[in-house]
Amino acid sequence: MELKLWQVDAFAEKPFEGNPAAVVPLTEWLADDVMQAIAAENNLSETAFFVPEAAGRYALRWFTPAVEVPLCGHATMASAHVVLTHLAPDLSRVEFSTKSGVLTVERADGGALAMALPAYRAEPHPEGADFREALDEALGIEPREVLKANYALAVFATVDEILEAESDGAVADVLEEFEEDGIIITAPGGDTGFDFVSRFFVPGKGIAEDPVTGAAHAALVPFWAKRLGKAKLNARQMSARGGTLICEEQGERVLIKGKVAPYLEGMIRI
Repeated sequence: MELKLWQVDAFAEKPFEGNPAAVVPLTEWLADDVMQAIAAENNLSETAFFVPEAAGRYALRWFTPAVEVPLCGHATMASAHVVLTHLAPDLSRVEFSTKSGVLTVERADGGALAMALPAYRAEPHPEGADFREALDEALGIEPREVLKANYALAVFATVDEILEAESDGAVADVLEEFEEDGIIITAPGGDTGFDFVSRFFVPGKGIAEDPVTGAAHAALVPFWAKRLGKAKLNARQMSARGGTLICEEQGERVLIKGKVAPYLEGMIRI
């Protein structure tokens, strides 16, 4: 069996920035264990697989090296790039049927893509005091507050605190203890020129730190839009690779714009 594969850096101005995703178009679904094995072999944050449903519409699934996930923004954007560049270049918009509902991506100004994701509203974490204390011990930095949206969310005071945090075994142990899949850490942008900054740790899903995360911003954008009193926000995820996201809170949806950089095109033989 031969399968086409593209590797694309999402939320990147050029290769080696943003978040790499593998994209594998299919004519029909492979067995789940085969898709999981391909994702493990690729060893990227996510590998996306999709099959056509109708003109301009595809069913889309995402796998980390360890598990299938219910939502992945950067691999959705990478998949849209493959469709709009290689498979259906006449389209201006593509729809994906997913476990998180129908996601849309369309062409935007300056070569960017605009992706609409469901909005997640952060609420106080149900084990707030204990979770906050455990994170303080694991990270060596005390969160100002801890919340829960699609992932756990910890708010810090400064950009420097976000930069100092490390994802190690202690963080993984805390997340396992509190039955959390991952933790978003965030702070105001200060003098960075961004409205807010963040990082995202998902050690339980085989990702010590995700470079740039659309799904995390599905929660961050509504949180910071309310906190800062503005709907349009510029965000920076401060991983080693880093990525910039142009965001807008739209009620039930979060609009995220970014560029993609193609890196690799190849063939899987299994």
